[in-house]
Amino acid sequence: MQQQPLTIGELAKRANVSTSLLRYYEKENLLRPAGRSEAGYRLYSPDAERRLRFIRSAQRYGFSLNDIRLILGTEAAETDGGKGIRDIAEQRFIDIEQRVTEMLVLRHELELFLDDVAVLLDKSVGESSGEQYRQLLEQACGHEHGHTQASTTLRKLTQRLGCNLAAAEWDTLFEDLRGQHLHIWREDDAYAVLFADPEPALAAALARLAASESDCDAHLEPEISSEDRGLLFRARGPNAFLFAQLFLALEATEA
Repeated sequence: MQQQPLTIGELAKRANVSTSLLRYYEKENLLRPAGRSEAGYRLYSPDAERRLRFIRSAQRYGFSLNDIRLILGTEAAETDGGKGIRDIAEQRFIDIEQRVTEMLVLRHELELFLDDVAVLLDKSVGESSGEQYRQLLEQACGHEHGHTQASTTLRKLTQRLGCNLAAAEWDTLFEDLRGQHLHIWREDDAYAVLFADPEPALAAALARLAASESDCDAHLEPEISSEDRGLLFRARGPNAFLFAQLFLALEATEA
């Protein structure tokens, strides 16, 4: 049985949007009425509801109207084999990964700060009160880090970027980096990773890592320097967040 066309009011009600938004999408060439009623009202095919929901979802995920227009179009997909569409989707994923990394770094450093607070409480109000604080902290903030999933995500991401981090020698190269205690923070376009207790094996592993990434197009060559507080690894460039995710994942695994 053929479905009846939808009026603009019916389509707006089904998608829980305003009719003015539908007119705006029409103006932006994202949504087109299938025709007009005898009274001159816009009529939409049943497929318009599916298209409208796709547009709304894409906007929620941060895609611009130009991006959505390209994704929904056919000419661009035919001329470049869909490469432009894939690039848009992958770039959006990378943007989200950068934001997630910033939150992971903030959570990591906040956990260390809260540990320091517990130590200060032991000294100022006694170990009993400090232990009560730790119990409350565990109840409020306790969680398991999805490091296995994070590591898998990182592998896939570096493969898409063409990084040497995804090479076959992954496990061997990072063996001396696993389980290392570290501090990490963002500096403009860089991520800095500080190893407070550097060992010769760790220093050698970081040097190998930096050398293996020297010709990667996804970011600038990492820098390693010795400071009074430890060994500092700094990665610069728009995709330096890869290293932040890497070291956070490796810190939680046993060597």
